[in-house]
Amino acid sequence: MQVNVTFRHMESSEALKNYAEQKSQRLEKYLGEPAEIHWVLSVEKIRHIAEATIVAKDLSIKAQEETEEMYSAIDLLVDKLEKQVRKHKEKVKKHKFNNPEEASVRYTTSGEAAPPAGRRIVETENLFAKPMSIEEATMQLEIDNRDFLVFTDAETSNINVLYRRDDGNLGLIEARTK
Repeated sequence: MQVNVTFRHMESSEALKNYAEQKSQRLEKYLGEPAEIHWVLSVEKIRHIAEATIVAKDLSIKAQEETEEMYSAIDLLVDKLEKQVRKHKEKVKKHKFNNPEEASVRYTTSGEAAPPAGRRIVETENLFAKPMSIEEATMQLEIDNRDFLVFTDAETSNINVLYRRDDGNLGLIEARTK
């Protein structure tokens, strides 16, 4: 991580520069390499102003704090930056799986993680659940020569699945809501 410190309207101080660099190390665990932090420390009358800009991969954050003492301004600014960087990292983690094992995690209807299966989804097909009776669905399954048929029961308006069993007979799955 590269840290630059600029002094504006004040004498440059090695102690302040080292303090800012030391405090920047708190942010290193949230930032990937390469990351750059540019500090601007300035004084206007009695106000001590600390500004910082963080530039990293897919991230650019700028923040400012002012107090009556430069060290406290740096402390408050690092707290503010850490909160923003942590928030960004959590947001990225939720929307993007970096780990292939996490990408294969499937969730049950209750929202809990299901154990990873040996198989994965390689094809998705959208079906229109046409309203029909069970007799019509049986005839349609025979005509289409498929292994299953998804349809809406005309009487109950429930989604059903009619499927061909290994023994040659047909099975019916009736989906019901509470």
